[in-house]
Formats: sequence, C-alpha cells, structure tokens
Amino acid sequence: LFQHARKKAAAAQHEQMAGHLQEARWTVRNVEQRFSTIQLVAESIVRRQALFFDYGPMAMKPLGLNEIAQELEMHESTVSRVTNNKYMATPLGVFELKYFFSRAMVSAGGSAFTGTAIRELIKDMVEGEAVQAPLSDAEIARQLARQGLAVARRTVTKYRQLLKIDAVERRRRR
Repeated sequence: LFQHARKKAAAAQHEQMAGHLQEARWTVRNVEQRFSTIQLVAESIVRRQALFFDYGPMAMKPLGLNEIAQELEMHESTVSRVTNNKYMATPLGVFELKYFFSRAMVSAGGSAFTGTAIRELIKDMVEGEAVQAPLSDAEIARQLARQGLAVARRTVTKYRQLLKIDAVERRRRR
C-alpha cells in the first residue's frame, strides 16, 4: 500500500514537472517569435527609411503601418503593437519605432514630405534666425510656402511646441 502511494505521488510529480516544462517551452517559443517579429519590422523600417539614416530627419519618407504590414504579410494592428514602446539605437540616436511612421504631405511641386522633415526645417529656421528679429509662426509658414511646402500656421505652432521651442515673444525677450 505504501509503495503504491509513493508510485502514485511520483507519477503526479512527474506529470506536474512535465506540465511546467511544456509551459516553459511555450514561453520560450513565444519570446522567440516576438523577437523575430520585432526584428523583421525594424529591418523593414531601416530599408524603407534608408535616406533618414544617411541624411537625417529631413530625408524622412512618408511611411504607414499598412506598408510594413503588407510587406511582411502581417496585420496592421500587429505592426502597431510591435512598434509601441520599442526603441532602435541608431548612429543618429535612439528612436521609438513609431518615430519612423509619418503621413505624407504633398508639396506644391507634387513631391511627398513628412511632418518630421517639416519639424527639422522649422528647427533649422529658428536656429538660424536673427536674435533681434525672431521669426513668428506665421512668418515660418510663409517661408515654408515659398519653398513649396504649404503648412498652416497652426501646424507650425504645433510642431514648434513639439520641438520645445519658445514662442516668438519669449525668444525676442532673450
């Protein structure tokens, strides 16, 4: 009777250990698959944004989640989840994967550009402005329009705030 109980306990323990082992294998497989998906998405972003890596933010191309999803034959929501709170270290700095996605805006000449490129232009304009005569958001919008980039003053204001650049009044006081 005692041996039978011991065998039964050993069998139960063996079954429990086999369950834990199966769960561990499942977890490892899921982590490997998740890493593989992140890597595929990151590699696709690098291919599609090669000019960014060569020339910086002004060379950023319009890119949608659906383009990556189609290329990798994934659902767009999968690409969205994969790019949330995931970062890529590059020679230009560390960027969230979401940074590389931007809607297309069309210039007067018909070429596409991104908000990222516009933000970089705004930053360059403010850095190059005369200290005694800083540029207003409306003037920045006019200068962009002269370059064929129709951007509303409200958009310039939004981008300036994203860049943490003070308003013209504050820059004038400095």
